[in-house]
Amino acid sequence: MAIELRPSQALKLFHDLAFALVRGGETDLSARQFAVLLTIYLESPPHTVRGLAAKLGVTKPVITRALDSMGRIGLLSRRRDETDRRNVIVQRTVKGALYVERLGDMIVERAKELPR
Repeated sequence: MAIELRPSQALKLFHDLAFALVRGGETDLSARQFAVLLTIYLESPPHTVRGLAAKLGVTKPVITRALDSMGRIGLLSRRRDETDRRNVIVQRTVKGALYVERLGDMIVERAKELPR
């Protein structure tokens, strides 16, 4: 089911979500961190630092910094690929899955409040 939004409605939804995240005390993530997190949770694994960097068009150190921040708060974890020790596999966590699920719920609730 496609949802049609006017640009002003889409921006209002984005604003309301950002506002709710800040006021609700949710983990404060940058746009880059959100892009990485949602890629990990919405796209099929495996995810590697190298693959994420290529997908987002940034360097591996940029991804590593984002993963460091999100790893410290338990939204994801990393491990060496045993078959190719050069690769680092990024893994989902229960805390991260719950965070993404809450985020989806918040978007749905805010979308219901949009004026038609």
